[in-house]
Amino acid sequence: MASRRRGRILAFQALYSWEASHNPAGASPAPAVPETVFDFSWLESEKQDALDDDTKNFSRLLITGTIENIKAVDEMIKKHLKNWDFSRLNRVDLALLRLSAYTLLFQADIPPSIVIDEAIGISKEFGTDDSFRFINGVLDSIRKTIQGTQ
Repeated sequence: MASRRRGRILAFQALYSWEASHNPAGASPAPAVPETVFDFSWLESEKQDALDDDTKNFSRLLITGTIENIKAVDEMIKKHLKNWDFSRLNRVDLALLRLSAYTLLFQADIPPSIVIDEAIGISKEFGTDDSFRFINGVLDSIRKTIQGTQ
């Protein structure tokens, strides 16, 4: 698995864990992020050992950026939910939307098509049967807003 893809999956998993364990009911302001999120101690030891520094650093960048910009990220997601309440998002979809929306908003050097394709792939692996369609729709709408085509 490519280093960047693995980094995105790790960041997604860390954001899921943070939301589930340390940010109950979308607490605002969000509590401090425990160091365990960044040291990947929550991974099985053989998976930790297999991580290279580039993957860890890329993942940490995504986690930190998403959490530091969580208010702007969540507002963008809320703006693009059609007939769906933010509080009803399942945690898998929420973590993936947050990670991807952060990337679309704050990492202009990564093409939106790559961000959306990666999110769809990860949602097929970790989400429900319909997650990928939902993720695609929300992220494409965010992309159009950012690019000024909506």
